[in-house]
Amino acid sequence: MKVIINSVFTILLALITLTACKKDKKTDTTVVDTGNGGATGPITSPTDPGIAVSQGFFLDSWIAKTFTKPATTSVAKPTASSVTVTADFAQVVSKVSNNLFGNNMNPFTSQYTDAGLVKNITNLSPNIIRAPGGSLSDVYFYDLPAGGKPADVPAQLLKADGSADPATGYWSGMVTDSWSISLSNYYSLLQKTNSTGIITVNYGYARYGLSDHPVETAAHYAAQWVRNDKGRTKLWEVGNENFGNWEAGYRIDVSKNKDGQPEIITGQLYGTHFKVFADSMRKAASDIGVSIKIGIVLTETDDQNNTTGGQNWNSGVLSAAGSSPDFFVVHNYYTPYNQNSTPEVILATPSAVTAPMVSWVNNSVQKAGVAQKPIALDEWNIFASGSRQQVSYVSGVHAVLVLGELIKNQVSMACRWDLANGGSDGNDHGLFTFNQDGTANFTPRPAFYYLYYFQKYFGDRMISSTVSGSTDIVSYASSFTSGEAGVTLINKSGTDQVVSINFKNYYTGSNYYYYTLKGGTDNGSYSGKVTVNNNGPAGDVGGPAGYASLAANSSGTSGGITVSVPARGVVFLVCDKK
Repeated sequence: MKVIINSVFTILLALITLTACKKDKKTDTTVVDTGNGGATGPITSPTDPGIAVSQGFFLDSWIAKTFTKPATTSVAKPTASSVTVTADFAQVVSKVSNNLFGNNMNPFTSQYTDAGLVKNITNLSPNIIRAPGGSLSDVYFYDLPAGGKPADVPAQLLKADGSADPATGYWSGMVTDSWSISLSNYYSLLQKTNSTGIITVNYGYARYGLSDHPVETAAHYAAQWVRNDKGRTKLWEVGNENFGNWEAGYRIDVSKNKDGQPEIITGQLYGTHFKVFADSMRKAASDIGVSIKIGIVLTETDDQNNTTGGQNWNSGVLSAAGSSPDFFVVHNYYTPYNQNSTPEVILATPSAVTAPMVSWVNNSVQKAGVAQKPIALDEWNIFASGSRQQVSYVSGVHAVLVLGELIKNQVSMACRWDLANGGSDGNDHGLFTFNQDGTANFTPRPAFYYLYYFQKYFGDRMISSTVSGSTDIVSYASSFTSGEAGVTLINKSGTDQVVSINFKNYYTGSNYYYYTLKGGTDNGSYSGKVTVNNNGPAGDVGGPAGYASLAANSSGTSGGITVSVPARGVVFLVCDKK
């Protein structure tokens, strides 16, 4: 009997073990602790959060990402770490919009037909390129030849102080000059780089136009552009920074105006005019059987103490425009205007500025009693100047922080200013050089490489992450639909730091891969160079020419995930899934 009982017990034990193994195989809830920086027990599956109103339709084009393992070089990993990043695969902060990586085209920096430039923009994959420019949009006439202008515009516009501007010039879309891009080449650039567009129509014309009905005339002109666009462009906006005294139409000569407009613009006036534009443009889109989205210009921060026209801009705009806009447009240059800012000041601004910006827009909308709409940050950069900050690697580090904060704060559309600009001794926002002494046009500047690797190594969802042991290390974690997890690490300090990474609710695979970006030694704190895994540029500007095929560093997860983050450096890391 004892033998029989023991046999039965053995059989039952085997059945229980077999059942447990089958359950483990199905749910993967019993895992041996391998000390590799991942989960060691049951995990919680991730759940996507709802789409925030600030994101809205900008997430409609979201695309699942599959991580492709790059060529690798095995490297030894550091063993000592006083900083720990914990990333939770189950806690999804937001899906990552492919509309977040956009850029702006400047119309006075060539026809954008240079093969090397087109290849680099394609590799960068901005996905969306804004045109025809910033403030130039309010003096731009898309269907006129070079030097052309409508008969109903003044020879000279007014400056902010009311004096005539002898430098008044109007921009044309049908240019053939090598130094300026035609509208047709803009459309061609979009096609070549697999991008879509966002177009800013000329609102200033509604203010300075000399016809009997300048608002209707300008709105009709914008509508004609929509018709001629033939459905290629979904995103449109009316005017550029129209609250600013630097903008065409901010101040007009009332003696020449024929519809009783005030000398200085107000938010209420712009909001009223916006509805006229939106109605005309939507009618044009309907006529050709397409659907478009139209954005309205708001301020990015408290406007109660702005210049005369900008005072209480948002409240005036929103009360007049009501539900007419499809999205809200803001611009932000983060750092104090024309201040010779230190790296510490520059790198502190993304977290200090982004959340208040989103809050300001949302609060403005709430106070106006209108519906919340998605937010588009379609110009952003830094204003810091005096030490070549804008063309330095610090600008690239800043760009990584901005993208991370935008995703965290649920903004899903952004366009950096801009692809190319000019020399100006380092006070140049261009991602590529243009007319910079001693450097070939369209050489990628450091920020290019930071933006390239961010998009390459950041997944399609941001997951939550925390940092312990340092206030100088910033982390943004992500996951790929294909199953991998990643962390982008930024070191804002002037000292190298070693960081350990632990993943919650994630079973790590055998290896992790990463690229380390750091600045050069030229120009003090603001090097114009960047090295990627210790590979630098051949010249004095930018980074390695072979960035697209550069091998990633690779280490095994056994014993933990640890990396060194250089002083003011960035590490883009992805870990294998089990």
